[in-house]
Amino acid sequence: MQQDRDALIVGAGPAGLALAIALADAGFTATVLDAQPREALAAPAEDGRDIALTHASAATLRALGLWQRLLPEEIGCIKEARVIDGDWQDRALSFSPQGSGSDVLGWIVPNHALRRVSFAAAAERPGLQLLDSAQVLRVGTEPGRVQLDFETSPGMPRQLQGRLFVAADSRFSWSRKQLGIAADMHDFGRVMIVCRMRHDFPHGDVAYECFGYERTLAVLPAVGHVSSVVVTADAAAASQLLALPEQAFAALVERQFRSRLGRMQLLGKRFPYPLVAAYARRFVAQRSALVGDAAVGMHPVTAHGYNLGLQSVASLVHALCEARAAQQDISAAEVLAGYERAHRRDAAPIYHGTNAVARLYASTGAPQRLARQLLLRGAQHLPPLKAAITARLTGRGGLQLPGTTA
Repeated sequence: MQQDRDALIVGAGPAGLALAIALADAGFTATVLDAQPREALAAPAEDGRDIALTHASAATLRALGLWQRLLPEEIGCIKEARVIDGDWQDRALSFSPQGSGSDVLGWIVPNHALRRVSFAAAAERPGLQLLDSAQVLRVGTEPGRVQLDFETSPGMPRQLQGRLFVAADSRFSWSRKQLGIAADMHDFGRVMIVCRMRHDFPHGDVAYECFGYERTLAVLPAVGHVSSVVVTADAAAASQLLALPEQAFAALVERQFRSRLGRMQLLGKRFPYPLVAAYARRFVAQRSALVGDAAVGMHPVTAHGYNLGLQSVASLVHALCEARAAQQDISAAEVLAGYERAHRRDAAPIYHGTNAVARLYASTGAPQRLARQLLLRGAQHLPPLKAAITARLTGRGGLQLPGTTA
């Protein structure tokens, strides 16, 4: 049995690794376990997904030393966002950073790049242990400790002991189930197809969300004449779109986008992802906490998934640092309850609001079309609402470790 650790984290995705790095930098010891082999964690394959980052998330990545590891060609910039319903003749709802003190709304970074730099940074932390190819067999929580049974080779079980257990293993979290925590799962019955496309004209750092009546199209600015493209349709239509030859698929996207960027060409593969949201009924249990998608798995339409995951990391680390400063047990019920309150306050309005928007825009009925148009026009002419949304994107914040300043 290995020595006690402050935190045992299952899941070496971006949220789990961000938590482990933050804990190590704050002086805690942590072990991260993941079923993938080390090679896959160190050099993750491209998966088509691009992550929209708010200013607070970028600040957290800088604090953890991750932003500095990203390559210049991996950081796309969003200076304006436009939301369009139906035909291009309809008035668009636009957002800009004007009045925020910044010239950008946010950034776009490939998911596999975030995973790569997260693993590289974690591997350098002396207080952080990474166990790859680890199959967790049992999570046992007791009043005085946490015990994990796992194996890295079939038939050779091992054990770990720690003070706090953290589940960070996706919205379909196995660890969450082991803790006896139920989650409300919402299957939207739709599939998101993600890819990158090259185009003739510059995108001007403008992000578009186009809600068509057959499918939804998002075009997000990457570096150069390249955009991240997301097409969302029902499962049957998505299968047909995936079966289209590359040129036919590109022509379809170009047509729906009204040739705004000129001729469009597919770069690489198309990746399908079923749209399923998850919201854990509890974020904590005995000596245990959920972070990232294990706590709240978002619909991507409002681009808050990874940002909310980083908020969960910041909230949990803050709670643990405060507990240590007060000489409390970091996994005491009252400490974890504070984390749950903070994260639920952050997550609940975003999660439920996003699902409401997703349901409204997934419907093709005439009443829903009218509701969408009224919503867009109303928001366009309500400066306080637009200002609140912009502030959410550009507001200061992010992870604060002991001894650092904003």
